[in-house]
Amino acid sequence: MLPPLTLVLGGASSGKSVVAENLIVNSALSPVYLATSQIWDQEIQLKVDQHIARRGEGWTTFEHPVAVWDALAEQNASQAVLLDCLTMWLTNVMLEERDLEAAQTRLLTALSDCAAPVVVVSNEVGQGIVPDNALARRFREAQGRLNIALAAQADCVLHVLAGLVDVRKGVMP
Repeated sequence: MLPPLTLVLGGASSGKSVVAENLIVNSALSPVYLATSQIWDQEIQLKVDQHIARRGEGWTTFEHPVAVWDALAEQNASQAVLLDCLTMWLTNVMLEERDLEAAQTRLLTALSDCAAPVVVVSNEVGQGIVPDNALARRFREAQGRLNIALAAQADCVLHVLAGLVDVRKGVMP
């Protein structure tokens, strides 16, 4: 059984989304995919196409680059939501120059209020080198703060490294 909120963290291309998708599919609830990525170039389009093909049919998809709270409010207990990914969501929030604190608060409230269990995918960006520019450093700090807040709120936190899952909080669903 899925807990109300599960956070799946890891580096880029570490296998986070596959782990999260499997949690949703194995829940026996109706799978909902909440996509945050915007298609800026062919590389992102290819990645999105790979995710869609891997998931297969049967998923209800909502695309909300920023206003994920709208889709979260519409879900019910017969569904399981995969929010993929918070790193792209934060990118969108920052590029639109929105109030980071207000957006984060609204997101965390929507996750808490969602009637369906939610699995959130997010990148751990603090384990690499210090970025060479101010925007990238600001993003890294904001992502770190968001991950910390989400991990504190989550019932289960999983860390994925090279496709291997380490339970950091709670019990593996």
